[in-house]
Amino acid sequence: MKDNDDAGPLEESSPVSPIVTVSDLELAYGPIPVLEDVSFAVDRGEFVGLVGPNGAGKTTLLRALTGAIEPATGGVRIDGTDITNCRSRTSSRLVSVVPQDTSLSFSFDVRTVVEMGRHPHRSRFAPPSAVDRRHVRRALERTRTAQFADRAIDAVSGGERQRVLFARAIAQDTPLMVLDEPTASLDVNHRIETLELARELVDDGRTIVAAIHDLELAARYCDRLCLLANGTLQADGNPADVVTASTLASAFDAEAVVGRNPVTGTPTVTAFGAAGDDEGDEPDESALAEAHVHIVGTGSFTTGLLARLEGAAGRVSVGPAPEGGIVTEHATRRGLECVQTEAFGPVTAGDRTDVASLCEAADAVVLADVTLTAGNQLLLESLESVAPVVAVDRRPLEERLQAGDEAAARYRAAVDRQVDQSGDGMVHMWARLRQVLLEVSSESPVGPASGALDSRGREPAKREAETPSEKRADPSTDDEPSSKAGTNPDRSLEQRQND
Repeated sequence: MKDNDDAGPLEESSPVSPIVTVSDLELAYGPIPVLEDVSFAVDRGEFVGLVGPNGAGKTTLLRALTGAIEPATGGVRIDGTDITNCRSRTSSRLVSVVPQDTSLSFSFDVRTVVEMGRHPHRSRFAPPSAVDRRHVRRALERTRTAQFADRAIDAVSGGERQRVLFARAIAQDTPLMVLDEPTASLDVNHRIETLELARELVDDGRTIVAAIHDLELAARYCDRLCLLANGTLQADGNPADVVTASTLASAFDAEAVVGRNPVTGTPTVTAFGAAGDDEGDEPDESALAEAHVHIVGTGSFTTGLLARLEGAAGRVSVGPAPEGGIVTEHATRRGLECVQTEAFGPVTAGDRTDVASLCEAADAVVLADVTLTAGNQLLLESLESVAPVVAVDRRPLEERLQAGDEAAARYRAAVDRQVDQSGDGMVHMWARLRQVLLEVSSESPVGPASGALDSRGREPAKREAETPSEKRADPSTDDEPSSKAGTNPDRSLEQRQND
């Protein structure tokens, strides 16, 4: 495929072929299954909504559609292309993402943010072409953002920022657009405005798959709903056929009355709480109260896990983590045990000993999207004979592997060990831990960490980075304290800004 200034969208395949084909898909975080045996197709010009309870796997499924995570089994094809195994430039021409987290900390102007959607269509260092400028102009006009195109992105409102990200995705000109909870942080007016825009794009021939929390809005604007619950695709069809009292009782464990909106004719939902008298279906929230969980990881994702687990587990510890980073600051502020390492220094033998002691004392060890480097490779030895290890991976191992094959083998051996669930107490503990980890993972955005203005949402290390803006910020580095001692070219824009 040519990389030139006037490169346009990928040539469309047969109009009768689905734009999205998901076949026998199984997604998991290490030994923790998220979704199993999921199969469906999305036709061109269709608006499909993913609905379901928190932790059902909606965001995880969206990440699989973008190629950000690799399925355990099965596959995803976008416009006939295996999205998991194609190059980043190719996948960026197939799928555009409007993320849930709209906070962009680097103060580009709005026009520049929208222009980032054109990076997959031109050479690495080429300036915007006439074709690029035309796509950007049309996207700004379509989203009614042209009037503040020269304003800084951090100077616009939340609803306006959401429209800017829509404009970026429109300018990217992909066969599929993915929306992750596009209305989650918006008021009623901006929710309607956002979904009206999505509906207009679909009516003009775009294809959209969106995770939507609000059942009534999903039923009002989507052509089709896919209901995810209990690790499977429980229902797939017309909104009126999916949003029923019986399906809601099964998926959400809630009694509900489903009516019809007198204006739109679409389903309305009035919920009344838990359905049935069955007890024990949901994990006992006190099951972790006596457990010790140790977390290995750095960055904002690990901090989120800490915050969630410290309210659920009896004892939470973390490390190794660098002094001055957000993990150590959070642990210190909350009085949590933390093995702190020297900022910008290696993990010493003493650090490894301290971590090993905590891991040996723990009932479970969580690896939070750990990047494997030469500095922490020896740490994996400490995990070979400790409590069961659970890996919560936001990226494939190949993206996080900066050491040799031995480190990868040790990592896989640690997370593949069978979890001992003998005894009622262990069963309940692991069920509750699984629930907490899935909730935190599902709340993570499809795209990169906040502030990384990637027009896709991922840039695997095993694929060539096409432009600086396409490089994904490494979550393992966003915990480093800032330094004046030079700039590492591999660090994200946001991190360099803080230096």
